[in-house]
Amino acid sequence: MITISGLSKSYGKNRGIDDISFTIPEGEIVGFLGPNGAGKSTTMNIITGYLTADRGDVEIAGIDMLRNPIEAKKRIGYLPEQPPLYHTMTVDAYLDFVYELKGATSPSQKDHISGICEIIGLKDVYKRVIGHLSKGYKQRVGLAQALIGDPDVLILDEPTVGLDPRQIVEIRNVIKDMGKKRTIILSTHILPEVSAICERVLVIANGSIVADDKPENLAGTAIGTRSMMVRIAGPSGSVRTILDNLEGIKSANSLGKKEPDSCDFLIESNRGVDIRRPLFNALSKEGYPLLMLRPQSDSLEDIFLKLTEEEN
Repeated sequence: MITISGLSKSYGKNRGIDDISFTIPEGEIVGFLGPNGAGKSTTMNIITGYLTADRGDVEIAGIDMLRNPIEAKKRIGYLPEQPPLYHTMTVDAYLDFVYELKGATSPSQKDHISGICEIIGLKDVYKRVIGHLSKGYKQRVGLAQALIGDPDVLILDEPTVGLDPRQIVEIRNVIKDMGKKRTIILSTHILPEVSAICERVLVIANGSIVADDKPENLAGTAIGTRSMMVRIAGPSGSVRTILDNLEGIKSANSLGKKEPDSCDFLIESNRGVDIRRPLFNALSKEGYPLLMLRPQSDSLEDIFLKLTEEEN
């Protein structure tokens, strides 16, 4: 649905983005992460057609953004960090205005807007002035305008910033529902949001993509090792000798005794090595039962910091 090929953009002598490429298929929700100044906004502005790239191509549903920008933009719904709202207008008048502005061509304008309000949860405030709404409802109105015209692609920039915990959960659920039939790029600094909503994460740092994977797989990308806590029935000294001599284990740190006649260790395996089977076989050979094996994973915040600091 979205294809980015060799995208580059500079501002004078300053590099914005450099040779970025990725593809997002239909029906996928992708988190787009990066520190301030990493090139995230530049990339989104190029995808939406607000900026042109120095080099590279952007295709939306097979339509080239540079060669056919009007048709490509018809496939995109965009919610910027500050929703483009007119606070003196009522919700219904504003959505009618956006419908006309976009040149939407649904069989029934009224039914189209009413259906969006049903999805977003705006029925109760449909006739109210936007300036009198809570921030949560203003965000909903922003999402509603992005959905007008039934776009194939949604680009959401910090959609839950400034909301209270209840509003955040409500907006997350709305985004999940919208993602069932649309391709969504979600840019956010709230990393738990990515874990809760996104099936895939793109991390940009210093103008380049430094990671592209599922959230649960990013730890290996970031640190190149896999950590596990193990509990083994056997003397600590003998168990340590086995761990130190087992190929593929990078380190083994004793965590002491948590239950009788056993010892706990935190072990890290080398990049790309699944140590579980060799570990089990080595311990079984010596008659030391493996009582517990628990993978240890960094939080998404830790992984994000490692990825971006490493690139810098």
